[in-house]
Amino acid sequence: MKETTKIVLDAMGGDNAPVEIIKGAIEAVNKREDIEIILTGKEDIINQELAGYTYNKDQISVVNTSEVIETAEPPVMAIRKKKDSSIVVGLKMVKKGEADAFVSAGSSGAVLAGGQLLVGRVKGVERPPLAPLIPTEKGFSLLIDCGANVDARPSHLVQFAKMGSIYMENVIGVKNPKVAIVNIGAEEEKGNALVKETFPLLKECEDINFIGSIEAREIPHGQADVIVCEAFVGNVILKLYEGVGGVMVSMIKKGLMTTLRSKIGALLIKPALKETMKSFDASEYGGAPLLGLEGLVVKTHGSSKAKEVCNSILQCVTFKEQKINDQIRECFQKDVQ
Repeated sequence: MKETTKIVLDAMGGDNAPVEIIKGAIEAVNKREDIEIILTGKEDIINQELAGYTYNKDQISVVNTSEVIETAEPPVMAIRKKKDSSIVVGLKMVKKGEADAFVSAGSSGAVLAGGQLLVGRVKGVERPPLAPLIPTEKGFSLLIDCGANVDARPSHLVQFAKMGSIYMENVIGVKNPKVAIVNIGAEEEKGNALVKETFPLLKECEDINFIGSIEAREIPHGQADVIVCEAFVGNVILKLYEGVGGVMVSMIKKGLMTTLRSKIGALLIKPALKETMKSFDASEYGGAPLLGLEGLVVKTHGSSKAKEVCNSILQCVTFKEQKINDQIRECFQKDVQ
């Protein structure tokens, strides 16, 4: 029998909480018997929502919390003041070893700040990055960092590359993943001060398969498996990716409905088109792990629906099975010595 993975799920976080969050939890436990979900939040609201589902009661439990951290609140202050919030209680459970992972669609700032302040960093890790998977022509790539460290230093980006490589190789199964740094050209001498300083460091790093610079237009083609950048650039790439993807889907649907002929054609290509569009659906890939912490913390989109919540939960199982934290710890212990 497989070892159970315990995952704390913030039931109060996100635009669609608690309905879609709880629905995602139900979907996850109905798919796998080796997970246990602990829902943090207002117990009466959670239990009322759970009452409408059929599921194994042994796989879902509730921990009552009286407070909720709102998106607009200053993150560090909220973490320190709202000690009985669904985010703080959940993160502390991971810190104490009462759970293997914490998943939230709530305040990004609070999850990031709480991850570092409450769960703590692996020794040697300077800055934990957020690392979502993004769809490409060849499958998907890891974008690291996309929102945790806006003012990163060259040494941070080198660490991002190392952690990203460990994640892609062990969680996703990409052997010797190709690493590239986001730049405005392919030439080594191009870029801002941060990129120019980081490039030679990545080039000399023996722990990664560095292939040089990658321009933004090459990212969707899957030219690199791990895409390294600081959080400002990464967040712009991620948001533009999502926006263009949404517009393209909308325009294709609109175009297919313009004439009778196009409507007939739409019916014929619908199965193939649906499968193609599925590969560009961010919810298929789960959330973004905050790598380099002593425990696993996963941040999902604030607008997450049940599917993304479910996939974020399932991704925690793989993370634990592949002992990603242990591998990151081992990698950075060598650097500290």
